[in-house]
Amino acid sequence: MALTDVKVNVIRSNRRTIAIQVNPDLTVTVRAPRRATQREIDRILREKQPWIQKHMEQMKEKRAQYDAMEMDGLTDAECRQLKQKAQAYIPERVEYFANIMGVDYGRITIRKQKTRWGSCSGKGNLNFNCLLMLAPPEVIDYVVIHELCHRKEMNHSRAFWREVEKVMPDYKKSVLWLKNQGSMLIGRLREDV
Repeated sequence: MALTDVKVNVIRSNRRTIAIQVNPDLTVTVRAPRRATQREIDRILREKQPWIQKHMEQMKEKRAQYDAMEMDGLTDAECRQLKQKAQAYIPERVEYFANIMGVDYGRITIRKQKTRWGSCSGKGNLNFNCLLMLAPPEVIDYVVIHELCHRKEMNHSRAFWREVEKVMPDYKKSVLWLKNQGSMLIGRLREDV
């Protein structure tokens, strides 16, 4: 598969490095610093082509597994139900872990998203994907802990992962679950969602 056959979305922000992400819909997202030239982005995409192809193949395998399981896409009503469940459940988990960790946080928002399980803004506002309600409880807890750890470390440095490990020593099991099963959950979102 040539990269010319793949849809590439470039998102520019105040970040320092270029990051590449293969999405469940078999598109590629490039997150780049504002100052990065298109030529530089194209060079990195060429260099990373084997990595991109490998992850595209893995995503296709996961989609095939998903299709074989004959899981239906989620209706709008089902998404609303998941959102309501998440609004009742996730804030309690956030409060519980924030007390343990000694951190504060702002507003909690629940959304249906195709690319993220959670996020934490610089102001401490937390955002969670309603699809988490289809994941095991320990995976939900991992995402909550992950986002709350950003209240201490707004990055993914070693110090950040040490903070995660302090609260959830076996967090890597949840990371692996999201890597292996998460795309199947996101795949249940219909194209118009």
